[in-house]
Amino acid sequence: MPEKKKFVIEYEIKSSPRILYGFLSEANGLTQWFADNVTVRDQVYTFTWDDEQQKAKLLLIKENKLVRFKWVDDEPQCYFEMEILQDELTNDVALSITDFATEDTISERKLIWNNQIDYLISVLGA
Repeated sequence: MPEKKKFVIEYEIKSSPRILYGFLSEANGLTQWFADNVTVRDQVYTFTWDDEQQKAKLLLIKENKLVRFKWVDDEPQCYFEMEILQDELTNDVALSITDFATEDTISERKLIWNNQIDYLISVLGA
C-alpha cells in the first residue's frame, strides 16, 4: 500500500481568529462548511456526507489557534490539522491545513480542501 505523505496548504482568510476558530472546532460551525452534519461525543466527531459517516478523534486543541483530528480508520501517523496563523505586523489571518495523502491522491485532496475553504470563506462572508 502506498505510503501517505504530509502536505500543507495555506489560505488567506479575512476573519478574526476567534470567529474562525468556532467554525473549526464546534459541531455547528463545522456543519456550515465542512460536512452535511457533525456530532460530537467524548472527543469523537462524527462527520456525515450524503448519509456516509466518518469518525475522527480530536487529538489536539488550542483555543483560537488550532484543532487536530485523526480519522479513526486512518493510518497511525496520519491526521488532519487546521491552524489559524496571524501575522504579528499586519494582523492578517491565514488558515493552514495539514493533511496526509498518497502521492497519487495529493492533488485531489488539495482540490477538495480548496473547495471546502472557498465555501468556508463564503460562509464567513470574508
